[in-house]
Amino acid sequence: MSTETAASPRNSVSTHILDTSIGKPAEGVAISLSARTGLRGEWAALGGSATDADGRCKDLPALPEGTTHVRLDFETETYFEKKQAEAQQDAPRVRDSGAFFPEVTITFAVNPGEHYHVPLLLNPFGYSVYRGS
Repeated sequence: MSTETAASPRNSVSTHILDTSIGKPAEGVAISLSARTGLRGEWAALGGSATDADGRCKDLPALPEGTTHVRLDFETETYFEKKQAEAQQDAPRVRDSGAFFPEVTITFAVNPGEHYHVPLLLNPFGYSVYRGS
C-alpha cells in the first residue's frame, strides 16, 4: 500500500543535458530548482545539483504541495569555459568571451501529481528544451 494519498499527489522534476555540438552529455553543469504557487507568487529556491557523467540530474528535491510553476536555472558558462579551455590547450584562443548564453532559465507550469522530465539540448550558440518522458 502506498504511503501517498490521492489527496496529496507530489510532483517531481528531472532533467538532463546533451551538448549537441559534440553529441555527448554535458557533465558538471550546476542546476538550481525554484517553485512558486500562482502566477504572481514569489519564487522559492528549493535546492540544486549538477549533472553527472551521463548529463543527468536525478536528485532534485520534490516540489512542495501547491506548486503551479517551476524554474530550472542551468549555469552553462562554467561548462563552456571548461570545455573551451580543454579544446584550446594546443590551439590559439578562438574567442575572447565566455559562453554566449551564460545561463539558461526554463520556466514551466505543472499539474498536481505528475513527473516532469525537461531535457536541455545545448550548444555554444543556442539551446532547445522539451517535455520528455
